[in-house]
Amino acid sequence: MENERQRHTDRKPQDEFVEKLVKLNRTSKTVKGGRRMSFSALTVVGDQKGRIGFGFGKANDVTEAIRKSIDKAKSNLTTLPMKNGTIPHEILGKYKSSAVLLKPACPGTGIIAGGAVRAVMDAAGVTDVISKSQGARTSVNVVRATFDAVSQLMDARSVAQNRGKTLKDMWG
Repeated sequence: MENERQRHTDRKPQDEFVEKLVKLNRTSKTVKGGRRMSFSALTVVGDQKGRIGFGFGKANDVTEAIRKSIDKAKSNLTTLPMKNGTIPHEILGKYKSSAVLLKPACPGTGIIAGGAVRAVMDAAGVTDVISKSQGARTSVNVVRATFDAVSQLMDARSVAQNRGKTLKDMWG
């Protein structure tokens, strides 16, 4: 019995993705027979090596909403350039009235971020980062602003290539 239980807890999701539920929302619609409940789920998936994605799913059942959001998150993965467990440079991401400021941090600092940004950084595998959410605090918009910031991050190799230099010339 214990062997069987051990096997179930050690099971990892397919493709080695970490799945994080950021927000689960319940809405109700009053109909003739009473209240009809509906659920929406916002999830973030990542391989903890720099690939991350987010998804938003709606359904009449909680598990179905979560499954839909995870499927959508896996279909729109982006890569986050990392350097020694942190991001390469400071960046500000915006979406509607939400803004997220991401700053690189020294090793050992940890992830200093709110719930939505923390979920994204954990899934990406970033270990040290400082963030500040500004403006609207809606989870969906904060996650989208974080992904906007991630999409603007530049990799050191691509910056060196654009300048016509080698990595060694730039970093010494």
